[in-house]
Amino acid sequence: MTTPTTPAPRTSTAPAQEARTSPGADAPATEGGAPLQPPAHPGEGDSSSEGEGGAAPDDVAARQAARSHRQRPTSEAFRALMASGWAAAQEGTPGRAAAAPSAAARRAEVSRMFPGERLVIPAGPLKTRSNDTDYRFRAHSAFAHLTGLGGEREPDAVLVLDPRASEDGAQRGEAGHEGHEAVLLFRPRTPRTSEEFFADARYGEFWVGARPSLGDAEAELGLTCRDVRDLDDLLAEGGAPLRVVADADPALTARVSALRTAAGTDRAAAEVADDELVVALSELRLVKDEHEVEQMRLAVAASASGFEDVVRSLPRALDHVRGERVVESAFAARAREDGNGVGYETIAAAGEHACTLHWTRNDGPVRPGQLVLLDAGVEVDSLYTADVTRTLPVDGRFTEPQRRVYQAVLDAADASFAVAHPGSRFRDLHEAAMRVIAARLDEWGLLAVDAEEALSAEGGQHRRWMVHGTSHHLGLDVHDCAQARREMYLDAVLEPGMVFTIEPGLYFKSDDELVPEELRGIGVRIEDDVLVTADGCENLSAALPRDPGAVEEWMASLRG
Repeated sequence: MTTPTTPAPRTSTAPAQEARTSPGADAPATEGGAPLQPPAHPGEGDSSSEGEGGAAPDDVAARQAARSHRQRPTSEAFRALMASGWAAAQEGTPGRAAAAPSAAARRAEVSRMFPGERLVIPAGPLKTRSNDTDYRFRAHSAFAHLTGLGGEREPDAVLVLDPRASEDGAQRGEAGHEGHEAVLLFRPRTPRTSEEFFADARYGEFWVGARPSLGDAEAELGLTCRDVRDLDDLLAEGGAPLRVVADADPALTARVSALRTAAGTDRAAAEVADDELVVALSELRLVKDEHEVEQMRLAVAASASGFEDVVRSLPRALDHVRGERVVESAFAARAREDGNGVGYETIAAAGEHACTLHWTRNDGPVRPGQLVLLDAGVEVDSLYTADVTRTLPVDGRFTEPQRRVYQAVLDAADASFAVAHPGSRFRDLHEAAMRVIAARLDEWGLLAVDAEEALSAEGGQHRRWMVHGTSHHLGLDVHDCAQARREMYLDAVLEPGMVFTIEPGLYFKSDDELVPEELRGIGVRIEDDVLVTADGCENLSAALPRDPGAVEEWMASLRG
């Protein structure tokens, strides 16, 4: 997937926290006749108090009741029946997760960077898609990286790295991982005698499935687990300085801010401290460990299967008014079958649409003689994603102009591969590709200046036809490590274990009067996922052909 030439800014503005109670969910559960409160979520206001200039709570409740369409029984007989007759839970605890040792090592490194400070890394809340339905949950990447949790686990959870105190009460953190206790706070499984079990459409087991117990989670992840109701007490303990991943959960961030204000912490200094944490957690992912590389291989392999499915789907795409959706859905099916889903919105761009860099509407036709640019990646259950692009001739054969553009892009990619080894700088990848792009455009007579002038700081004319960057880091995020400092990203020396894309392209829009008519409407991008090794690099996506002749043979073999 294309990326701007420079990484994304290190700060972000998150939207206001969504309401915690879904409008269509059933009435609040009760236990023993008293209201059953949901697990505490920092930053939530007290809904029992009257807002300034607002209606009394009883009036609000009455209006809400008048709009209720719920049909759940409320009789005591129904409640008693729902709380009984269930088989005892099966005994046994889960085994240790494969990611647990790697996650522990990462937490130890973070502990060494922030001795004596309390670090708050939220998973994030559920987010409403429409009215009372939520998007599938996907944890914040920093949380997933430091816990090893993947899939759709665990909304509202918070990882706290809590500084341990010595016998004299002083905080200590200089002794590596012993400086912090890792505490995972989440909503544990509730008993079936609780009304949450059947009455809470957002969190109840009857509606969305069972959550783990605290003991199960401890056995699986190898860290201390507590009920998220304990979070406020933990954050306030001992007066340790607080840092939070601010954009992960705005409501929790507001609570942390209130605690820091009460402690007399300067707001501007606190924001700087939070930014430093985000930067450190982002840079921690620049070099992948063995487990991460294994997950990247799985994601790429699943993606390669998805590309094969797409080639097989092209005849059906030709017959459909929205053939791009046929292409998209073929890949999406593979992503859900073999992984957690797609790692980002798929770009399935036929013809002129390939010249729109982030074309994700995918609502156009697929016609004979066109190219289809497919930029797609499977995110596996660990949340690591691939990011691969191939540009395919719909008919299985490139035309001469299409092949000419394709070969230029491939040559640019190969030039970038040639410098993808330890000792090169990350920016060298882009510069190598741009030298080829500029030279080829100069040969075709498209530049008003020569290639050298275009490549100069005062030039840039060649970038009209490739405005994006050539590479970005890849991992838990499709544009991974985006909050890293410039010197650790663009200016960094490549190291073994780094994983990134190489993805040059050329895009000649159909209304571009500066290019020959035969090139108009042609958009080509070739993107591979690359692992830096001790003596060079490995193309993780090499199973998908890149050479134009090999692409044609591969497509023919799949279509029979």
